[in-house]
Amino acid sequence: MDVQSEQDFPVTRTDEEWREMLTPEQYQVMRKHGTERPGSCALLQEKRAGTFTCVGCGQPLFISRTKFESGTGWPSFDTPVEGSVEESRDTSYGMVRTECHCSQCGSHLGHVFPDGPPPTGLRYCINGVALNFEPAE
Repeated sequence: MDVQSEQDFPVTRTDEEWREMLTPEQYQVMRKHGTERPGSCALLQEKRAGTFTCVGCGQPLFISRTKFESGTGWPSFDTPVEGSVEESRDTSYGMVRTECHCSQCGSHLGHVFPDGPPPTGLRYCINGVALNFEPAE
């Protein structure tokens, strides 16, 4: 399902504008529902206090205290910032998964799985190239 083409979002850009502002890898992940190689993102090791924001629009998505080490090779969080992440059904690659995307610009972030830690039991498995990190002051 291509969420970006089926829904209007507060932040919109043409395909050409997305290609100009994103790296080729970010474009493939965020606009074409790709996945970065596990273990390839520096944000996987980020442990400072701060906020993870959407590369596509700057919206705060996750607070660092919700990040945990899942052992999967992608940054994982148990709770998004309220209202920042929307979900849709993903049936690609012969699987049924729950995709998560930015509620402001529709960019693909990753997937959410029901195998995370308390208190939510959820694991938001996020492509690091879709995130910027803003350290707390």
